[in-house]
Amino acid sequence: MNTPNVEAVKLDELNCWRIRHGQAEVLVAQQGAHILSYQVDGQPPLIWLNDKAVFKTGKSIRAGVPVCWPWFGVFARNPQSVQAMRVSEEPAAAHGFVRAMDWELGGIETEGESLKVEFTLPYPEGGFAGWPHQVDLTLTLRLDDQLHISLTSHNRGTDTVSISQALHSYFAVSDVRNVRVEGVDGLNYIETLDDWKTHTQQDDLRFAGETDRIYLEAPPQLSIVDPAWERRIVLTATGSRTAVIWNPWIDRAAAFSDMDNDGWQRMLCIETANVMDDIVTLAPDARHTMGVSVGGKPL
Repeated sequence: MNTPNVEAVKLDELNCWRIRHGQAEVLVAQQGAHILSYQVDGQPPLIWLNDKAVFKTGKSIRAGVPVCWPWFGVFARNPQSVQAMRVSEEPAAAHGFVRAMDWELGGIETEGESLKVEFTLPYPEGGFAGWPHQVDLTLTLRLDDQLHISLTSHNRGTDTVSISQALHSYFAVSDVRNVRVEGVDGLNYIETLDDWKTHTQQDDLRFAGETDRIYLEAPPQLSIVDPAWERRIVLTATGSRTAVIWNPWIDRAAAFSDMDNDGWQRMLCIETANVMDDIVTLAPDARHTMGVSVGGKPL
């Protein structure tokens, strides 16, 4: 579909849409309703599009904002109520299955000064393989002076459903070794690199090695302070009390075929999430929306 704001484009095997509104541009893949990039004219990108990302049917994309749903990360690490939703003897892919599925472009409308674009993943005929629950998904993007992303789950079935989920956002930074994250001081976090033990954050978070932490009871607002680019990326979350902060650093990045060996320097993941004790339980006909607003401000 092409409109004055939305243009259909193709990246290798994947159908995508280029969305423009004012000075902002967002690139979205149909597979996974996967936001690939977000940039305001004349500024460095806010959402990181990995130079080595692979755009192949059925392969998850290491860039942008993958949608992790209806479980997060390694399946066996999810709470038992989330694991109980799955009925399959096949190995469970990390981060769920919807990031490898084709979504539909729904409504496009202007609301005042903003542009709203919806993507839907309706319940497929025959159901989701190994996950027999009738839940509709809608990813909504709204562009004004920020990018607002929201993921709504609507349980249309007759059983209560438990899910974990995340907007696995890769943010573009000048050099992760020189940035810091504000808003985490004093928070408890699970250090997955230390046998999943709980620690308490002291001061802002700075980066000097591989990082993979789940921050608990996170405040609605976190910020990435990037002195070299003279900006602060402000993240405002809704419907979420957990934030996952991740950077693979040197050795992990070198093992990824779809990332430059130094690609880790240019990205930082802060994932708006419902994980651990913050999972979502949906009664029949209930909805839950998790979202994040992303904006850049000068320092």
